[in-house]
Amino acid sequence: MKSAVIGAGSWGTAIAQLLADNGSRVTLWARRPQLSEEIRRWRENRSYLPGIRISDKILVTSDLQEALCDAEFVVMAVPSQSMRSIIREVGKYIKSDSIIVSAAKGIEIGTLLRMSQVMKEELPPERRPNIAVLSGPSHAEEVARRLPTAVVVAAEKKEVAEGIQDLFMNSYFRVYTNPDIIGVEMGGALKNIIAICAGIAEGLGFGDNTRAALITRGIIEITRLGVKMGAHPATFSGLSGIGDVIVTCNSLFSRNRRAGIEIGRGKSVTEVMASTNMVIEGIHTTKAAYDLARQHGVEMPITEQAYDVLYQGKNPLDAVNALMKRKGKHEMEEVVQKEIEWIDLETW
Repeated sequence: MKSAVIGAGSWGTAIAQLLADNGSRVTLWARRPQLSEEIRRWRENRSYLPGIRISDKILVTSDLQEALCDAEFVVMAVPSQSMRSIIREVGKYIKSDSIIVSAAKGIEIGTLLRMSQVMKEELPPERRPNIAVLSGPSHAEEVARRLPTAVVVAAEKKEVAEGIQDLFMNSYFRVYTNPDIIGVEMGGALKNIIAICAGIAEGLGFGDNTRAALITRGIIEITRLGVKMGAHPATFSGLSGIGDVIVTCNSLFSRNRRAGIEIGRGKSVTEVMASTNMVIEGIHTTKAAYDLARQHGVEMPITEQAYDVLYQGKNPLDAVNALMKRKGKHEMEEVVQKEIEWIDLETW
């Protein structure tokens, strides 16, 4: 079985290594020929995943047609704001029955579309049912070191989700299935906003109480917007909700948390973004989520304050004060209570 991983950042490289461990014939595509050559030469991605030896079984290339030739599974591990242009090119070369997996966590600025929606717009109609999304608490650095990890895959067709489950699962990587594509994608994208805020709080010198409050109230916000967009509330209690929020708000592997720490310590957003070669998805997602909340009439106070800090230059301390001085509320009134008709998980 042949798999192509499109995107040679830290996550794409870790996924390629995982699939090679599982016996798949893997091609890893890097957009930049220089990066492709460096990985081939050193068998290590020194730019994005240093210290991890890459299997000799993995073919590394910057030729997209070569990477996709005869690939039965295509994993899109590219930045969310690059997804559209890259999937458009991918569509020229993939097989008609290939299964396409989005491993990106973000929302497209402007269109406010999830990654699976972007892919559907750019791929021919006959390929759209074969789209799936992979999400959950999964730092590339730990997956590459083969540390126990659990994630979730969502797809419209049960057999597609189960095919990906079989492809990825092994002794250190456990995969659950879920029919809720909207919820899985929204949880994976929006948690990066909360991680930036947790980092800002840490940079300001706040403690565990503050982080716990941000995580808890952040999950409420994520659920509120997700449900409004058609997701099932239970999804946000799972791996792509609480699980992903916990890991990104607490781990120093989280580039969103690290970015927040630097902003809390006084650096500008421009300085933080210029200091790394990696994409800080939460900065883009904050703008998209802010626009979605306004579009759907959803109250998201943490996201609103994050937007003001990241895009309007608001002082982070002023943002904290604005959140703390909001009118008092009853917690149970905040819980999502809308009844939703949902597919029978046993028959899906």
